[in-house]
Amino acid sequence: QVQLVESGGGSVQAGGSLRLSCAASGRTFGSYGKGWFRQAPGKEREFVAAISSIGGRTNYVDSVKGRFSISRDNAKNTVYLQMNSLKPEDTAVYYCAAAAEYTIVARTREYEYDYWGQGTQVTVSS
Repeated sequence: QVQLVESGGGSVQAGGSLRLSCAASGRTFGSYGKGWFRQAPGKEREFVAAISSIGGRTNYVDSVKGRFSISRDNAKNTVYLQMNSLKPEDTAVYYCAAAAEYTIVARTREYEYDYWGQGTQVTVSS
């Protein structure tokens, strides 16, 4: 069983930056595909970014391309989401997720992930 714990959320003004971290238990986390999703009030959860376990391929939703960056540190069992040039529309609860297998592509669909964190709130004010 893998447990994921997000941190780094908070409140920031538009144009600011935050870095989210997702720390995982379990020695095999490094082999898992990883992703970030978010859910804004009144909206469905949506894909934000993902990184494959093989090759480190990345994928982003169009609205964050050029502003957000996903990375991983397998030695620390941690995946990060660096968020720059934040906008009010980025306000949401952010969730990290892990797919319990090697992945060649950066997966974008919720059903492709097996483990989820509890979420961390990001609020961007104008």
